[in-house]
Amino acid sequence: MNDYVLSVLLGIVEGLTEFLPVSSTAHLRISEALFHVSLTSGYWKMYTIVIQLGAILCLPVYFRERIAKFISTFPQGKRGDRNPLTHPLGLVAVAFVVTAIPAFLLTKIIGKHLESLYIMGCSLLIGGLAMWIVDELNSDSERAGLGATGTRIHTWHMEDMSMGQAVWIGACQILSAVFPGTSRSMSTIAAGQLAGMSRASALEFSFFLSIPTMVVATCYDLLKSVMGKTENPIGVSQIGAHGWVVLAIGFVVSFIVAYGSVGWFMSYVRRRGFAPFAIYRIIVGSAVLYWAVRLGG
Repeated sequence: MNDYVLSVLLGIVEGLTEFLPVSSTAHLRISEALFHVSLTSGYWKMYTIVIQLGAILCLPVYFRERIAKFISTFPQGKRGDRNPLTHPLGLVAVAFVVTAIPAFLLTKIIGKHLESLYIMGCSLLIGGLAMWIVDELNSDSERAGLGATGTRIHTWHMEDMSMGQAVWIGACQILSAVFPGTSRSMSTIAAGQLAGMSRASALEFSFFLSIPTMVVATCYDLLKSVMGKTENPIGVSQIGAHGWVVLAIGFVVSFIVAYGSVGWFMSYVRRRGFAPFAIYRIIVGSAVLYWAVRLGG
């Protein structure tokens, strides 16, 4: 397949799946296997990191007005009842710190052998079941809406989150760093719902938390790749004009597709919830496990 066409296709896959609770890592690995992309190639490993960065960078653009509002009200908050740690930006920072250090240590210890079809298939399947159950637990409360009494949901807006909720979500996000296929989005959204957050508030916090989490993670991986600290490293000087064009295409496509998917996802979830994504995860996870068994056999 032509490298330019391949870059467009992989950029679309990354842009569509980065923020949906279906695991972009699993979908990229499956796509690369289907398109016969060499998973040992230093260049294609760098390419994967670059298109992930492209998707992630759409968030500061998409939420630019929301971010500007948070910055202007820091640290007291819009109502004047917050401090540097309990302001929405402070809560994002707290959740990020809770995730960052344990995730880094655990991934270094466990190693990349977890990036297998078996692990991804199990993570997709189990995560889908968990997401479906959690979303159903909150479905009656979602229908009752803001102002209803005696419901499981007590946080309808990101501005009303507590420190405990941020710490809990950050801790649950570690699962996605350790087990490929879990999905960072799925783990943070389901964790938020379990902690009494509405679908919309859990989703929005998941988006904001992904900005520092994924920017740091992808930039760290990119730096290791450029500095030759990974298997089969490739330096910037080794990339020719053709390679740079392929990287640029993937970056731009993933940015544009991710930007569109964020808006669609937020609108869809408010109307329909997460059950369709949970069902999709279960189907894909089962298919991946079947595929892994066939390949293993």
